[in-house]
Amino acid sequence: MMKQPSKDPPRHGDAGLQPERTDLAWGRTTLSLVVAAAVFLRWIPHHGWFIGVLVAVAILGALSINFTRRRRYHRAIHGIRNEIMASDLASTAALATVVVVLSGLGIYAVLFLPVG
Repeated sequence: MMKQPSKDPPRHGDAGLQPERTDLAWGRTTLSLVVAAAVFLRWIPHHGWFIGVLVAVAILGALSINFTRRRRYHRAIHGIRNEIMASDLASTAALATVVVVLSGLGIYAVLFLPVG
């Protein structure tokens, strides 16, 4: 009889539970982007269809974070086990890009779009 793969996350020796804390932080970031998208939805009556771009960027950012959380978590556990940890610069840079784009588009919408 074949053994079923375990649904439990792999174990690690970090007493501070760093991978779990980092995963929770990414989850809070996802929630923050969804809340920002909901706030942007309130701007649609005032600034028109352009705000849909802000909503789309925020939702796509949240989805990309959420779909890659498991990979980051397992990479962190693997790094702790093998004592070889590397920063996830790509994810951090992607999130920074999303925040800068949202900020720029939001400033543009408030300052330059007509209030309807």
